[in-house]
Amino acid sequence: MSALSLRLPQSLHRQLGELAEREGISINQLISSAVAEKMSALMTEDYLNARAARGSRRKFAAVLAKVADADPEPSDRMVDRTVRKRRKKAGAN
Repeated sequence: MSALSLRLPQSLHRQLGELAEREGISINQLISSAVAEKMSALMTEDYLNARAARGSRRKFAAVLAKVADADPEPSDRMVDRTVRKRRKKAGAN
């Protein structure tokens, strides 16, 4: 473990203390968790960008070409918005 000196506005420090107490953890644990969550979000974006850069449109199309041509399950069907609009208008009269 390493130590980090951090300056916070008094109001933020007070709120941190209240939240930590409510969660039953120390302020240090709360700050460590918050930093880990933020780092995870930022690193995930980097990971996804790196994966996208390695992607190949040609290979993607080749994989899709292997998928059988079949109608979707009823629960997976997309709603036709034009039909919905017509139904709303018809019901309004």
